[in-house]
Amino acid sequence: MRMKLLAALCAAMIAVSGSVMAQTVSIGTLNQGSVFHTMGSVISRVARDTEGMNVVVQPNGGTFVMMSAVDGGFSDFAINDVNDVIAALEGLDEHEGSPMENLRVVLTIAPLPMGLIVSDDSGITSAEDLRGQRLPSGWSAFPLANSHVEAVLAASGMTMEDVDPVPTTGLIRAADDFVAGRLDATYFAIGAPKVAEMNAALGGIRYLPVPDTPAALAAVQAVRPAFYITTVPPLDHLAGINEPTPLVTWDAVLLAGADVPDDTVYAMVRSIMENRDALVAAYPPFNSFRLEAAARQHPVVAYHPGAVRYYQEAGVWPASE
Repeated sequence: MRMKLLAALCAAMIAVSGSVMAQTVSIGTLNQGSVFHTMGSVISRVARDTEGMNVVVQPNGGTFVMMSAVDGGFSDFAINDVNDVIAALEGLDEHEGSPMENLRVVLTIAPLPMGLIVSDDSGITSAEDLRGQRLPSGWSAFPLANSHVEAVLAASGMTMEDVDPVPTTGLIRAADDFVAGRLDATYFAIGAPKVAEMNAALGGIRYLPVPDTPAALAAVQAVRPAFYITTVPPLDHLAGINEPTPLVTWDAVLLAGADVPDDTVYAMVRSIMENRDALVAAYPPFNSFRLEAAARQHPVVAYHPGAVRYYQEAGVWPASE
């Protein structure tokens, strides 16, 4: 009897251990200081507190490595620009010849306006003023930025040939070079901790507005079809936005690998959808996350079945916009 009881207890312990281990998942982000890393850290904390999931944040030097990990089954989730996901699925740009067919969207997190940043005392007030100025280029560890910068310049009828390109690796390196005076402008999404750091170090920065016109929109979408233009209002937590500022915008999405279990994806989506207040309290830019747009449809990409199950049960599939 004692042996049977011991065996039963061992079996129970193994079952519980397996259940806990099944809820240990990873989420790929960019390096600390980026919007993706901050979002991933907050999402992991909320998932842990509400679903008991042990989510490990995995910083990466670039989106290519991050998505490759998800596509290959080495990471469960990741946060990225939906335009980059589309390029990866279709085998475009740096993905040419090697499409990442195992990527699935889980949730549309929020629109992320981005743009070129200059110091307040630079005398640069528009993209046209950047002609001949030093801008980061190449982005060897973060090739996604090439299309972002190209789109911002295209909105004003410019290309990288109109500026003085300075090779860089990634976002943080370019930001540091900008603060050190080796660049006249740099690129970043709004709301990132690194943007606030640049603002403090330089005594004030500002995002350069793009024209909010049909022609500018067409030029932007010629670079990437899921880009659009939004006007960002000045808010206390948004360094560099001192007045209503039109910026090129993209949707940040949460990804999962096709082989991630449906129940794991379902639980992750539930933790985000049902705890919006906790997300916003930890990171105010999550205020732009709208429940009714979480299942927003995008060109080419497919949603993970675990996510679709939650949205159908919640009555928000397909998204209303």
